[in-house]
Amino acid sequence: MSPQFWLIQALNSVAMGGFLFLLAVGFSLIFGLLRVPNLAHGGFFMLGAYLGATVLDENLPFWLAALAGAAAVGLLGVVLERLLLRRLAGNEQAQVLTTLGIAFIIADLCLMTWGGDPISLAPPDFLSRAIAFGGFFFPAYRLAVLALAVIVAILVVLLMERTRLGAMIRAGVDDREMARGVGIPVSRLFTAVFFLGTALAGLGGVIGGPILSAYPGLDFDMLPLALIVVILGGIGSIAGAFAGSMIVGFIYNFGIALFPSFAYVILFLPMIIALIVKPEGLFGRVPQ
Repeated sequence: MSPQFWLIQALNSVAMGGFLFLLAVGFSLIFGLLRVPNLAHGGFFMLGAYLGATVLDENLPFWLAALAGAAAVGLLGVVLERLLLRRLAGNEQAQVLTTLGIAFIIADLCLMTWGGDPISLAPPDFLSRAIAFGGFFFPAYRLAVLALAVIVAILVVLLMERTRLGAMIRAGVDDREMARGVGIPVSRLFTAVFFLGTALAGLGGVIGGPILSAYPGLDFDMLPLALIVVILGGIGSIAGAFAGSMIVGFIYNFGIALFPSFAYVILFLPMIIALIVKPEGLFGRVPQ
């Protein structure tokens, strides 16, 4: 195989890692901070893609479609957290079944609303061109996805580690009753985290739409990838989510390109090894 093949696959892998991060970091925040195993997260990603396609059909800018998809999915996440998941706090089995049911409901509603045919999302006009790399061309949009993922990662880290809001969230996670005792609105903060996590999933759906398209089954195609990313990187770790996304992006792309019959074996094997060798993940903390 030519050097061009390896370079193109590497660029495709980092682009996939970019929108995987937008999906996985939200899942990691919700699971790591709130201890909610949100199996509807893939559905939020798919819903974001469909909503983005609808906005783009009205000839509105791509950035507006991205914001609309993120905001709408985030608000839906808030409603579900307030009405359903909050009542199931501490009951992980009920949370799993509830979020799985929500995922199926979202899938059916998307199928009823947008039909069963894949819907393509057009990237922004200024990113529709290709960039030359040593005699071959690569879509500019895929490189922009990676840049956006890096920006989002930095912003989330700054939010959680360098702001008063992030400090209050961490305090609420470490000791909920003590945080309430000193006047921290733990309930509202946890809702804010759920909004952020689901909004990032919706944003990821719009951003990934020009690469993946929106189609029935996208939710359950993406959810296992998010789970693998979080397990590899470490639950609740933003750096782990980013590193895990890139690792999974490379394994997934090269696995399909080189060994299509064993793609899922190659994909899930690192997760199994990670669970055995380092159960807390690459950047996770050892449970006390």
